[in-house]
This record gives sequence, structure tokens and C-alpha cells, in this order.
Amino acid sequence: MNQYDLQDRVAIVTGGAQGIGRAVVERMLDSGAQIAIWDRDKAQLERTAKELGKGVFAVEADIASSASIKAAFDQTLQHFGKVDILVNNAALVGPNAALIDYPDDEFESVVDVGLTGTFRASKIVVPHMIETGYGRIVNVASVAGKEGNPNACAYSSTKAGVIALTKSLGKELASANIAVNCVTPAVAKTKSAMEQSEEHIAYMLAKIPRGRMMELDEAASMICWLSSEENSFTTAAVFDLSGGRATY
Repeated sequence: MNQYDLQDRVAIVTGGAQGIGRAVVERMLDSGAQIAIWDRDKAQLERTAKELGKGVFAVEADIASSASIKAAFDQTLQHFGKVDILVNNAALVGPNAALIDYPDDEFESVVDVGLTGTFRASKIVVPHMIETGYGRIVNVASVAGKEGNPNACAYSSTKAGVIALTKSLGKELASANIAVNCVTPAVAKTKSAMEQSEEHIAYMLAKIPRGRMMELDEAASMICWLSSEENSFTTAAVFDLSGGRATY
């Protein structure tokens, strides 16, 4: 595995207790970073922190609540003294249903965590990055945000919004030594992805020219490079992790 120069860097990874988030935490730890894992699943958060050990600070946080994010950020700053990196990974997948049958409350929940939560976390962390003169933000979007998956209107809309938010914020912060980029993974074998219907999983897999699901380490590698100081020029960009599925 490649190593990335994250020595003396402090990162926040939302939804970092499992899935892509945990893979990112593990790779960042191996690269010298210290990590605050923000997650609302307290039991999973505690298990992950115990398993990963030194360098991890577990913070129970609900990305759907600005107050919870503010409290988590205050705890993180008190513990580490600074924040250099924000990985907005927390998301809900939501049910598989046609738009006309999609429950209103489920749509709102998916958007509230995945898109509005990314906005909330960024809004709270960015002023600190501006003050310190350095920052790297990586948002985890999805190929569904580029192409739209049928029977997944909430998730597709959310991830399209994350892509647009990335481009907007990246342009705003381009002169502040803060890079803002996003990645667009195809389906990986995560807990939330595998909770979808077998038919929907088969649909997504059939669309991938590589003929397989994405490995979590493959996402972690790209996210970690985007989080590094070496990524000093690219911002407001979208990095493909779709195994050849994406058409743009």
C-alpha cells in the first residue's frame, strides 16, 4: 500500500466507524495522522475506537444536527488543538422505491444527513481552516449523483447535491489554501449498501465495466491523497471511483 504524508495532521471523518469511513481512518492512521471519528452509532463508534487504538478520538455526533456538530467540533479542538482535514462521509442510503411511492420522511432524512449534513459540518469547520491558513476537505459523493439510479431518488439527489456543493465551496476557498474535492464511488460491500434490495444491488453491479464492487481500500487511497498537502492545486473537482461506469 502507498503511504501518504499526513504526519502531524488532524482529520475528522464523519461516519468513520464503519465502511468507507473506517477504511479512510485506518489508512490515515498508517500515514501518520490523528483522527476524530464522528458517528452517531455509539456502540459501533466505541468498538471501532477500541480496535484501532492510539491516534483515534471517538466523538458521538449526529450530522443531522448543527448543535451536535458544533459540540463535536469543540470536543475535537479541545482534544487535538487543530483540524486540518475534513472527510464528509456520513450518509444514509434510504429505501429502494419508485419516486411516486417514496416516503416523504425517508427522502427528507436521506437529504438531511448526506447533503445538508455535509453543508453543516463544512460550515462549522471551514472558519477554523481559514484562520489557520490550511485545509483539505473531501466529500464522499457517488456515481449515483452523476448518473442517477432508478428507485433511489433520494440518494441520487443527495449525491448530486454533494457534487455541486463541492464545486461551489472549492471555488470559494481556492485562494485560501483549502482544497475541496469529492469522490464518486460505485457500490462497495458496505453494511448500508448491502441492506438494499438484491435487485438494486444486481442493477448497480451490472453497470460497472470492471465487473466487481469497489474495494474499500481503493476509496481510502484516493481520499487520503486528496487529503494530503501534496494535493496543492486541484480543487472543486470530482474524482471517479466507479470502475468505468461514469460517463463524465
